Amino acid sequence: MPPGEPDGRLLVVAQAPMGEEDLGRVRAAAPGVEVVATTTPGRDLLARADAWAGHLDPDDLALAGRLRWNHLWTAGADADLSPRSLAAEDVVLTTSAGNGAVPLAEHALMLMLVLDRDLPRWLDAQRAHTWERRRHPELAGQTVGIVGMGAAGRDLALKCAAFHMRVLGLRSRPDRPADGVERMYGPGDLAAMAAECDYLVLAAPLTEETRGMVDADVLAVMRPTARVVNISRGEVVDDAALLEAVTSGRIAGAGLDAHAVEPLPEDSPWWDVPGVVVTPHNAATTPQTLARAVDIFVDNVARWAQGRPLVNVVDKRSGYAP
Repeated sequence: MPPGEPDGRLLVVAQAPMGEEDLGRVRAAAPGVEVVATTTPGRDLLARADAWAGHLDPDDLALAGRLRWNHLWTAGADADLSPRSLAAEDVVLTTSAGNGAVPLAEHALMLMLVLDRDLPRWLDAQRAHTWERRRHPELAGQTVGIVGMGAAGRDLALKCAAFHMRVLGLRSRPDRPADGVERMYGPGDLAAMAAECDYLVLAAPLTEETRGMVDADVLAVMRPTARVVNISRGEVVDDAALLEAVTSGRIAGAGLDAHAVEPLPEDSPWWDVPGVVVTPHNAATTPQTLARAVDIFVDNVARWAQGRPLVNVVDKRSGYAP
């Protein structure tokens, strides 16, 4: 088929984080494919689409009889793994995994530094025009355990190693090493790893296996000086157990960018708990994250158009892209 000649396929780009220049890149990556960008897709597009970039509700999937590829703008697939999507074995699901790895790792490190140095205390002193000098810890020599060794976890491991921290990791395949990680644990060893940590950082995708994995039993073995940092999904933590652990002094505090309920309600106790820093699921909201998401998508569009294997394909059984 000559370049640019219609091949009968339709790619719908919905809820797209891109402008006309990026859409031009998409069209150039798939010559001959009809590309439609929309924020309000109708039933006709659902019925005709061979590929779809954006979230699809289960009812949408029922209408998309021609669909063979669904790409997500998010790094995680948890919000899109409905029973209907799991049953749609002929629909390949891909994500933008890796697009926010750098800012997520930076945010986790920021939360660790803020908690370690008790930055809110200095900010209070600044507002009060008070010169308050004090002794404080340093991250060097402390132990961080990273739960989830995807792109964000691996990038964080390198950053923590550069801060001279002892780095432990936990992943579904503990036989696979990662740069900067001294020791790798498996899913059944979370409590054993948590017991060694000054900081337990959660960077794992939300799946049925990870939901509520940091529970009262895990928190019970942590050091009283230890803290939890969550840059993943709020549901990977037993929220009530973590709140009790922090408020009772069982652990020293937490840095939370992900929350069980979002937006965090105004009456949530988390806003006012001493030793807790709350951010509004904002860690990866950078221009570079969006740019990387577009790059990942354009690469996959070219692969799809040429019949080559796609990247970031979700294993629907595990719930994430390996």
